[in-house]
Amino acid sequence: MAMNKVKITSDLELKDRLVAINRVTKVTKGGRTFTFSAIVVVGNENGIIGWGLGKAGEVTAAISKGVESAKKNLIQVPVLKGTVPHEATAHFGGAEVLIMPASAGTGVVAGGAMRAVMESVGITDCLAKSKGSSNPHNLVKATIAALAEMRDARTIAANRGISLDKVFRG
Repeated sequence: MAMNKVKITSDLELKDRLVAINRVTKVTKGGRTFTFSAIVVVGNENGIIGWGLGKAGEVTAAISKGVESAKKNLIQVPVLKGTVPHEATAHFGGAEVLIMPASAGTGVVAGGAMRAVMESVGITDCLAKSKGSSNPHNLVKATIAALAEMRDARTIAANRGISLDKVFRG
């Protein structure tokens, strides 16, 4: 896998999306203590995506911690004409995802956690399927792992040291 990490700069317009929020209860001698964990994805809807997990005693604090965590691990994803360049599969934990390109006008055919990731990265047309676990934490991680595997034709040609039209001819 190529290094496609992105450094955060001030000119990136990142939008955050809340994927899931979880209330955790700890029972102590003094009673119940509630904390919240939030998984958040951030993206500029133009090929940059990151995810983060925030935990705090309040929902808003958990979301803001998740956003700050997401900004620390951004990656670049090639998006060609609103779709992905090729098929990709990945798994994380019990979740397995399959992402396929689609023609213009198809829309994002994906479930909840995968849909948030696809829309944040700027993909407008794709077919996606999740198998196994529907845990949003593992689905987000598997989807981003599949997107991190994506390579466009220019990158492949540069890595192989050949011209762009030779990549398509075989």
